[in-house]
Amino acid sequence: MVYDKKTAIQTAKSLLQINAIKLNPKKPFTWASGWKSPIYCDNRIALSFPEIRSFLAHEIAEQAQKIYSKDYVIAGVATGAIGIGMLVANILNAPFIYVRPEPKSHGRQNQIEGLLDHNKKVLVIEDLISTGKSSLNAVKALKKEGVDVLGMMGLFDYGFDLAIENFKKEKIQLHTLSDYHHLIDEAEKSKFVRSEDIALLKSWRISPYEWQPN
Repeated sequence: MVYDKKTAIQTAKSLLQINAIKLNPKKPFTWASGWKSPIYCDNRIALSFPEIRSFLAHEIAEQAQKIYSKDYVIAGVATGAIGIGMLVANILNAPFIYVRPEPKSHGRQNQIEGLLDHNKKVLVIEDLISTGKSSLNAVKALKKEGVDVLGMMGLFDYGFDLAIENFKKEKIQLHTLSDYHHLIDEAEKSKFVRSEDIALLKSWRISPYEWQPN
């Protein structure tokens, strides 16, 4: 769920301008899942742009304080949210940890890296939410360690019904700086896509698993 509309628009504009998000409805990308998609998102690119990464980190930090107050651990979901998570933690002067998709196969076999204070609650930071499966995998790992997860904040959310259901099942509150709805509106307004492609782009979000370009 987008917390602030103005921030959602600016975030979408920034990610489009630096090509962190690419739209190509006529020649769709193929995701690892096999889904055909008119959008490809790599928010890690934002880390290479000081002004944009600073804007994104400060917006998450500001919203986090409004929603969750203070005094919690920031947990980045590896690998995409490690960078932005560290920036947010630095702004909030909060401890930082990150969560791997699975435990390491060697050494200490950690899934959670960093010093986890079990007496503090944890706010999870993600860069991108699609189905929510990998994001919530991090939440499950933290809960397994017995910590209280406050919720999750992210940069961008596709807004899939499946993700909404998955977060409800885990009883995790999700807030993102921007989402697919605001992205498409900004992309049309800023001429990143043609007006005649908007309907095709919107149809993808409704049924991404069976979508095909015209």
